[in-house]
Amino acid sequence: MHSVVVENLRKQYKENVAVDDASFKVNEGETFGLIGPDGSGKTSIFRMLATLLVPDGGEAHVCGWDVVKNYKEIRKSVGYMPGTFSLYQDLTVEENLHFFATIFNTTITENYSLIKDIYVQLEPFKNRRSGNLSGGMKQKLALCCALIHRPEVLFLDEPTTGVDTVSRKEFWEMLKKLKKEGITILVSTPYMDEATLCERIGLIQKGRLLSIDPPQVIIEKYPKALYAIKSHNMIELLSALRELPLIGSVHSFGEHHHITIVDRTLTLLDIRATLEKELPYPFQIDKIEPSVEDCFIQLMEK
Repeated sequence: MHSVVVENLRKQYKENVAVDDASFKVNEGETFGLIGPDGSGKTSIFRMLATLLVPDGGEAHVCGWDVVKNYKEIRKSVGYMPGTFSLYQDLTVEENLHFFATIFNTTITENYSLIKDIYVQLEPFKNRRSGNLSGGMKQKLALCCALIHRPEVLFLDEPTTGVDTVSRKEFWEMLKKLKKEGITILVSTPYMDEATLCERIGLIQKGRLLSIDPPQVIIEKYPKALYAIKSHNMIELLSALRELPLIGSVHSFGEHHHITIVDRTLTLLDIRATLEKELPYPFQIDKIEPSVEDCFIQLMEK
């Protein structure tokens, strides 16, 4: 069974096509990630699925309900956490939780078992206004409010943007526990490293889905051998590599440049020997396994 079915979904803002014939399905109880940079269409898709935007074309069903015809039923069945903190900042932590529980005709106590691991961390701040919380605590409060009615599907739109590394890790640990409760989770993120934490991911750019598969399958489909190279002057190295006919592609990744080679028959020893003739300074090069980000870049270029 599928919790979410999207078929040729489309959204346009004046001349800008934000979502361009997007199609995908999410299984019940699955953690599915939409991975892409800012402006790629992730938020527009989530808002349409959460019935906050009306599609300009195509169809989408959540929990079997049509997002246009049955929006009232969907809103009772899903939880939505937007990318920006949108709770009432003048209300305390506890007041926000009671407010959202009342909207969904429930109580904190009724679904406490679902949120208890998160609420324990919030309880010391329960009388603090939510606008005065840290980024990580705001994130936890927003998640509690999205879960207060025990939704079947949870939409998380870039939930870890702007929070520290520790809070990001804690948040994904919370999602693992929620999955055990049978909740279907759709999460969007610009962080490629978070892709490996999802069971399947959709790589999206300019409103188009480039690939939908488990992260490891996407990595295994990378078509070329990949190498990481570095030297004492990375800027000069980048410029020099781009001028060499040997090099197929070159992209900066932290302290390394990732490169592919035009001639696939060359071994690492062959490549090193050729580069030693072409580059006037020492360098280090190693063969590496591609990351999801490497795959994303390759698909965009394709």
